[in-house]
Amino acid sequence: MRDTSARSAPGRGGPHGTGETRQRAGGPLALGGAPRGPALARTPVLLSDPRVCAVPVRDVGEPLTELDESFGHSHALVRASVARRLVLARDELPQGVGLRVIAGYRTAAAQRAIISSYAAGLRIAHPAIGAAELERLTSRFVAPLAVAPHVAGAAADLTLVDSAGRELDLGTPVDATPEQSEGACYFDAPQVSRLAQANRDLLARVLRGAGLVNYPTEWWHWSYGDRYWALMTGAPAALYGPVASDRVAG
Repeated sequence: MRDTSARSAPGRGGPHGTGETRQRAGGPLALGGAPRGPALARTPVLLSDPRVCAVPVRDVGEPLTELDESFGHSHALVRASVARRLVLARDELPQGVGLRVIAGYRTAAAQRAIISSYAAGLRIAHPAIGAAELERLTSRFVAPLAVAPHVAGAAADLTLVDSAGRELDLGTPVDATPEQSEGACYFDAPQVSRLAQANRDLLARVLRGAGLVNYPTEWWHWSYGDRYWALMTGAPAALYGPVASDRVAG
């Protein structure tokens, strides 16, 4: 893994094959991976929730690190502590199973483009939608810019692979929208196969064990140190704020 000179902007043993919500009162709110079935009716905390934006940011100034080829060909950038935790998680996987990171740090411009594209599709599907509901529905798939974990270098979109590099069955492709997947992209979606559920549980076990949290509407999205992580774990502040693209060395 290679460190790049980046400083944050101020501010704000399992099967193979080819996640609960609590009231926050000085403690964690939700970690995902709740029992499937009727319990899924419990509403996940979304990134558009005002409580996420209310979390203070005390950026510790960690650089971005480029993940090496052992995590796949993306060479994604993530904060140094996120990279170390991904290594810890990978080392807990059964022999013959690996972690492939699809995406890490994302520029603010790239985040805005994803928001714009997805929101445009939602407006077509729901012509009478109001601004607040549009933001809520959009945030199931892409975070509002102000709190976006990817823009802070705090998040990784990832999956499991076998020893030949083939992706395991986790129920949907990475980045399947709620509409495309009919909700199967949610970590606790009851309609995915038992094999996919088991693989999701394996993924969650090693990543939670390394200190990351899942965004429950996207089984593949895990983060550490961002505002959502702080809210979910009861941390007093986020460790990372947004990283400006002009502070990322090529």
